[in-house]
Amino acid sequence: MNEYFLLITIGIAFLITVLASPIFIPILKRLKFGQSIREEGPKSHMKKTGTPTMGGIVIILSAVITALFMIHKVTGNIFTIHTGLILLVFIGYGLLGFIDDFIKVVLKRNLGLTSKQKLIGQIAIAVIFYLILRTQEISTALAIPGTSFELELGWLYPLLIIFMIVGTSNAVNLTDGLDGLVSGNAVIAFGAFGILAWSAVPQLEVAFFSIAIVGALLGFLMFNAHPAKVFMGDTGSLALGGALAAIAIILQLEILLVIIGGVFVMETLSVMIQVISFKTRGKRVFLMSPLHHHFELKGWSEWQVVMTFWIAGFILAILGLYLEVWL
Repeated sequence: MNEYFLLITIGIAFLITVLASPIFIPILKRLKFGQSIREEGPKSHMKKTGTPTMGGIVIILSAVITALFMIHKVTGNIFTIHTGLILLVFIGYGLLGFIDDFIKVVLKRNLGLTSKQKLIGQIAIAVIFYLILRTQEISTALAIPGTSFELELGWLYPLLIIFMIVGTSNAVNLTDGLDGLVSGNAVIAFGAFGILAWSAVPQLEVAFFSIAIVGALLGFLMFNAHPAKVFMGDTGSLALGGALAAIAIILQLEILLVIIGGVFVMETLSVMIQVISFKTRGKRVFLMSPLHHHFELKGWSEWQVVMTFWIAGFILAILGLYLEVWL
């Protein structure tokens, strides 16, 4: 299969996002859909108050339109079980994030949905994902990257799937704290899984979806890089995290998600370590969590932190590809 199709996919999604964003951003401004900044966050972020949010809507629309078009163009099908599973999580989590953003920016409740409400919604979508997935022939064993070994999970596998989807969506959401941080790292992660879906597995519809998201994110970065003109909001971050986990599960590359998505894992661990340390010892390990705020308070510029995390994400993605493809 010609690799130029992947470049075309990136190009279409990129153009849709770049052309739609200048139309969409002013609409968000007129509707006063501006981001509220947490008072307990770094003081330097207060100047970002009012920046339009919910930009994730453009990412989702661009990626979905492009992916479905290319899947139909190349395979003749517009809908497969794997396409449906990714759509379920991508749009479902995006809708959940939209509701959260709407409560924040329109109803002026800065924390949005309560943690319980959000968790129930995330688990419900993940359970539906598993119930559909189990209608297919799937292995309940985890492949150990770089080896021929597998770890059979049996009845624990559905719990892992739910944990992965919910956990990854929250991890990406936690990482979304600096201009371009999530967008860049998501480009790297989806790009890596797109390569794996295209060449190593292969799963063409998953590859097109992954690469369409890459193109949409690259277009979004034109407006989200520092200084950001628009934020993706929970609409984008929850959708991206859920879709990333769904793609890893469909490809049966669950453990590679921890490696390729290592930046998101580190950000989440920093929050967990901070909370546990403060509750048990009364001391903080980091100046502030998630981890990107720690480096900000250390005196790093926002762009330095973002670039460092992008490089870390790229190295981890190369490691993941090496373990799966080249080892």
